[in-house]
Amino acid sequence: MAGFNKVVRSYEDALKGLEDGMTVLAGGFGLCGIPENLIAEIQRKGTRGLTVVSNNCGVDGFGLGLLLEKKQIKKMVSSYVGENALFEQQLLSGELEVELTPQGTLAEKMRAGGAGIPAFFTATGVGTPVAEGKEIRVFNGKEYLMETAIKGDFAIVKGWKADKYGNVMYRHTAQNFNPLAATAGVVTVVEVEELVEVGELEPSQIHTPGIYVDRVIQGTFEKRIEQKTIKSSEV
Repeated sequence: MAGFNKVVRSYEDALKGLEDGMTVLAGGFGLCGIPENLIAEIQRKGTRGLTVVSNNCGVDGFGLGLLLEKKQIKKMVSSYVGENALFEQQLLSGELEVELTPQGTLAEKMRAGGAGIPAFFTATGVGTPVAEGKEIRVFNGKEYLMETAIKGDFAIVKGWKADKYGNVMYRHTAQNFNPLAATAGVVTVVEVEELVEVGELEPSQIHTPGIYVDRVIQGTFEKRIEQKTIKSSEV
């Protein structure tokens, strides 16, 4: 069964085959559950001209924001981009192409890509700029617009636990977009906090089956908090 072992020992090996101009799907929501070490490796590699699909683009100096510093991202497909000043500068200067997508639509585009569904219809965005240039159909008297699925050359994902076969568990809200991205990559790479032996994960608690995963690597994580909120002692 050695051929089923998907564990790699270096981040260089984890992203082997990533080339300029590719599309990368990245899990995470804000800074929660982001594949921070895989992102840092992309920055180190200097891969350029990337189309990155993610809920957001990190913050200045961390997460996907690191890739903006070297202008490695050509196009960003996101639902929220409000925490990154460099992102704003590159957007306004025309250096960065941005496709803003409603959050639920973005999630479904990834899910559809992983499920082999080429397109779907949704009411979200009808009558807004989101619908420009897209097919509109009427179902039961209501207008819906057609959205196409998204697949990536690479999907980079952050998990909590995985076994060497690539079965993955996520922890609480760090699950977010990760399982969606994991299904939609031609090559899916998962970095995790813990590697366990095959059979240690309860089958009913596995969120991403190993069939979707190509490589697994164990890392250490900063888990930076995007915005700290504390309760006043006077309350």
